[in-house]
Amino acid sequence: MKLHYIVFLVALTLFGQLGCKKTDGYNTIVSTDNTKPGPVSNIKVANFNGGAYITYSLPDSKNILYVQANYMINGKESRQTKSSYYSDSITVSGFAASQDYQVTLTVVTRANVSSDPVQVTVHPGTPPYLLAYPTVKMAPDFGGVNITCVNPAKANIGIIVIGPDSTGKLQIIDQNYTNLDSTNFSLRGYDTTAHKFGVYITDAWNNFSDTVYATIHPIYEVEMNKGLFKDYILPSDVLPFGSYWDVPNLWDNNLHEPTYNTAQPITPLVWPAWITFDMGQSAKLSRFNMVGREGDSGPGEFLWGYGTPQSFVIWGRNDQPQDENMPDSTGLPPVGGTTANGWINMGEFYSPAKPSGLANPQFTTADYNFWMAGFPFNFALSLPKVRYIRFECLTNMGGTNNFFDINELTFWGDPR
Repeated sequence: MKLHYIVFLVALTLFGQLGCKKTDGYNTIVSTDNTKPGPVSNIKVANFNGGAYITYSLPDSKNILYVQANYMINGKESRQTKSSYYSDSITVSGFAASQDYQVTLTVVTRANVSSDPVQVTVHPGTPPYLLAYPTVKMAPDFGGVNITCVNPAKANIGIIVIGPDSTGKLQIIDQNYTNLDSTNFSLRGYDTTAHKFGVYITDAWNNFSDTVYATIHPIYEVEMNKGLFKDYILPSDVLPFGSYWDVPNLWDNNLHEPTYNTAQPITPLVWPAWITFDMGQSAKLSRFNMVGREGDSGPGEFLWGYGTPQSFVIWGRNDQPQDENMPDSTGLPPVGGTTANGWINMGEFYSPAKPSGLANPQFTTADYNFWMAGFPFNFALSLPKVRYIRFECLTNMGGTNNFFDINELTFWGDPR
């Protein structure tokens, strides 16, 4: 119970919904007419997942302020919803299951006088959190567990992951709140021994699904040794702006200047543009992190702009690299597929938007920290071992699409 209560408090904050709607302004007495109003009539119910729309006819009175609905949503939590006299309907929501619930409707006047209550039976469809629960899947991932979930209602739900602490007691280890139609995320940092994980789904009204458990053996993963990385220039590769901006800056563990930077603009312009390098060892790659260029005149100067790749493709291969002109976004083979000269499509990736949503050049401290931490991306588990990497920029954040720059690239995988 304590575990669920903590999650509920977090969910209330993130979802921005309360068990009862704000009622300021409805309780002020603005009339001295103490006539008791009649009840609502001609009631009709339209159920939906987790709730119901109730329509009605109001009594003939100019003194009505609102209609109030009182109802229990899960046997222990009550809600109160109000609808003004301008409306002929009220929405009740947050129900824990698809079953009959009793809703009490009363008409309230401007003198705060209530009508006789009217009982209405609603039977909501399966709540969104219970629609999502059967779709939860857990699978081994590099360094941890991969969790997927489908949210067909696109409702606000919480995907809560639990696991045993050092004493064996189950604790929350991750909380993922979303209203997307599907969610796919991984928890990492675990060794390859067996680990027990549990997942349950919650919503903003203190409703919780059962917990699905799985014992996961994480896949071995280490950070690739950047000391083995080296340039591997092919004829079609775009050249750097000069030796100061050369490709090895991508793995120098320096998150400030100098970075890798092509000429600006690339002359003569060939676009998309790409570079090639050798990791120095073969590995089944699991993920990578890309840090964009920060700026050369001050912190945050280039955030979400200039030459940082907005969309790009990672190509890989394990055999001796062959040069070729890489396809653009319209001619890509499927992930795991190859080009004519043997480059494997490791994935097409898209850089995330600025968390604050502020227009450039504005940014918050959180935006800056998000940028400098880098953008993490996963590789498909089905991909083979590779040694050579080709980075192809399809579009840049500045929208010019005639140059690109990157601060740092870091890769993880299994080189054994």
